Amino acid sequence: MLVKTQSAAVQGVDAFTITIETNQGGSFGFEMVGLPDNAVRESRARVYNAILHNGFEYPKGRITINLAPADIKKEGSAYDLPIAIGVLAASGQIKRGPLEKYMLLGELSLDGILQPVKGILPIAIQARQEGFQGILLPEANASEAAIVNGLEVIPIRHLLDATQFLDGKKFIEPLVKDTRQIFNEAQVKLDADFSDVKGQESIKRALEVAAAGGHNVILIGPPGAGKTMLAKRLPGILPPLTLTEALETTKIHSVAGKLGSNATLFAHRPFRSPHHTISDVALVGGGGHPQPGEISLAHNGVLFLDELPEFKRTVLEVMRQPLEERRVTVSRARCSVDFPANFMLVSSMNPCPCGYYNHPDKECICPPQLVHRYLGRISGPLLDRIDLHIEVTPVNFEQLSSRRSGETSSQVRERVIKAREIQTERFRDKPGIHSNAMMPPNLVRQLCPLNAECEAMLKTAMERLGFSARAFDRITKVGRTIADLAGSPTIEANHIAEAIQYRSLDRESWAG
Repeated sequence: MLVKTQSAAVQGVDAFTITIETNQGGSFGFEMVGLPDNAVRESRARVYNAILHNGFEYPKGRITINLAPADIKKEGSAYDLPIAIGVLAASGQIKRGPLEKYMLLGELSLDGILQPVKGILPIAIQARQEGFQGILLPEANASEAAIVNGLEVIPIRHLLDATQFLDGKKFIEPLVKDTRQIFNEAQVKLDADFSDVKGQESIKRALEVAAAGGHNVILIGPPGAGKTMLAKRLPGILPPLTLTEALETTKIHSVAGKLGSNATLFAHRPFRSPHHTISDVALVGGGGHPQPGEISLAHNGVLFLDELPEFKRTVLEVMRQPLEERRVTVSRARCSVDFPANFMLVSSMNPCPCGYYNHPDKECICPPQLVHRYLGRISGPLLDRIDLHIEVTPVNFEQLSSRRSGETSSQVRERVIKAREIQTERFRDKPGIHSNAMMPPNLVRQLCPLNAECEAMLKTAMERLGFSARAFDRITKVGRTIADLAGSPTIEANHIAEAIQYRSLDRESWAG
């Protein structure tokens, strides 16, 4: 008897339906076709023991299982449940009728208990698009699938639960969540606030500019100056995630297996801070079965690279293309996968190996050539993609001991949102561009005209401070963002003057 059950596989951050055809009959034997990997082949042992452990009989005739489409590699353990149900239905031990209404997935233990699997959210979205009535999946994955409305999410704890539900002998209440309400309630909470930071008003202002225009930032300062503390509070002043952005971000974390058992939609922009020993693949994604890396896990949020010069040169260089294209393509012999990577890069570094170059109180022991060599670990092309270079100085005792609290993240965020609304209107007819930082050079000339006073100021800065040519467009874009924060339709001289202050590493005088 031939039976078809439906499951799904994930490629990149999207899912597609897999049909599992089970045929029982003929001589003895077991055969599985359709490009299964080792984990899928090993399902035979798990399915066999789970069926016997729960009082069913394992068919004695030949069993053939085909995973269609047959030209796509099948990976992972999520096919255990649909294979077990297919074997039981093909041998007439459970009903076949309801199988066409539901998508099935889950890893089986030898006693039949279902274990969670990765990538549930994109699979649930695919199930709804394909018109399935519901999805049977491990209980631990149910909260994640319930994010998708309009789909019956049936939490299954045990193989016996699945068979009794499909036979109509047991009713299992579908898990239902009000996704929009949960999302709106979670957005109110902030883990870290700008008001926690004492002093550093000029640095807060610079980060506000970065958030308003989506600009990449590098913070340069001695140890203990507050670089990490400031960076961790940047997501709190970015505009709140939209429901679409939250769904995109949650899908990526689902595919990477980073969601817990009580998973829900991401309500806050992600903040990822990988250690400087990270590998190229872990940062940008990849592997035999391509998985998203840190830059994709930071999609719609912030990627913080602490102690930037300590990262391997090859690791930093692989970020250059994703920083421009806002996505990363992982190519393998069998497939090519795109992962979104629209993130703000925030990095920090000491100004020299000892950390005290330009320190107001402590003396630097590094000779100028050593400082130059230390800064040289960061390539010019990568620095070219960082708009704001901000010097962070230590906070003095009077500021640390002050009881006066600064602006909250919510207050700063209000100004950032207004600036972003101006940019949304500006780029209304420019698909793929949502902020000033994303403007290519031709649009900078078109949308950011400079008056004579601004041009004269820029010319003087480039001559006296030795700015490189690449700094011209960066300063202009940052000036446009500062003008947006001020509500000014044109870029004025004071906007350009402030933008010039944020190009420390481009100055010829830096490090002597």
